[in-house]
Amino acid sequence: MSTLAHTMMTAARSADSGLTGPGELDRYPYAEASAADRVGVPAWESADPELGRVGRRAAGSRGRGLHGQLVQQLGQMIVSGDLGADRPLVPEEIGQRFEVSRTVVRESLRVLEAKGLVSARPNVGTRVRPVSDWNLLDPDIIEWRAFGPQRDDQRRELSELRWTMEPLAARLAAGHGREEVQQRLADMVEIMGHAMAQGDALTFSRADAEFHSLLIQVAGNRMLEHLSGIVSAALQVSGGPVTGCDRPNEAALTHHARIVDALGAGDGAAAEAAMRQLLTVHPEVERVVPAPREH
Repeated sequence: MSTLAHTMMTAARSADSGLTGPGELDRYPYAEASAADRVGVPAWESADPELGRVGRRAAGSRGRGLHGQLVQQLGQMIVSGDLGADRPLVPEEIGQRFEVSRTVVRESLRVLEAKGLVSARPNVGTRVRPVSDWNLLDPDIIEWRAFGPQRDDQRRELSELRWTMEPLAARLAAGHGREEVQQRLADMVEIMGHAMAQGDALTFSRADAEFHSLLIQVAGNRMLEHLSGIVSAALQVSGGPVTGCDRPNEAALTHHARIVDALGAGDGAAAEAAMRQLLTVHPEVERVVPAPREH
């Protein structure tokens, strides 16, 4: 095992990852109430009492502090529909309900406004914005949607987006022969192999995410590179057999290795084909590749 592989596997075991494992899809306690049930009262008045004090809740917070945790709480509630479009958000009420200061509330609402989830206007106040205004490529919103009521749509959309982006990135990367990057990609394949042999799904996932991020970065397209965070988010929220990378298996490892070989040979067509095979859904799933939908 290389030094890099050993270091990465050791770090993965000792760190609190925040990545999703089997059975963790419902870690966010979204309410299942209908839209009609949500009208009339602020969502937090009928929410789980454990959500009352932001500091009490560990799930989803990942050690972000009060400000980050409140962003998580409110973001999840908006994305789940518990705080519907045009719902007024009164800072004083939020502060009292979640037992945080005005400063924490104000800064949290600014973060949510930057994500397109809320808008603040003079003489109108802060209100929840419709889905059409959200920054759906924001990693936090991707995560919140993936673990909320919209999980099936979010995972399908991510799968389709990756199917569009990554084969092209693989083809382009074959024309940018940077030896140090290709060696790093090969290292990630080695790490995934060792991790799979040891049943270390966490290390496999981390090496997998870095592999795909590096590949997009080396493609030489700045717009694709800007979207690399989407792929990382997609890999982290994978909760089912959506792509060949979701769970450690020999087929996924083989396709990763084929991509590296194709890059080394400067064969863009082979790199693209290997990526398409990697992104193909597991055989037991009815739909093999993303298909056009009727609108």
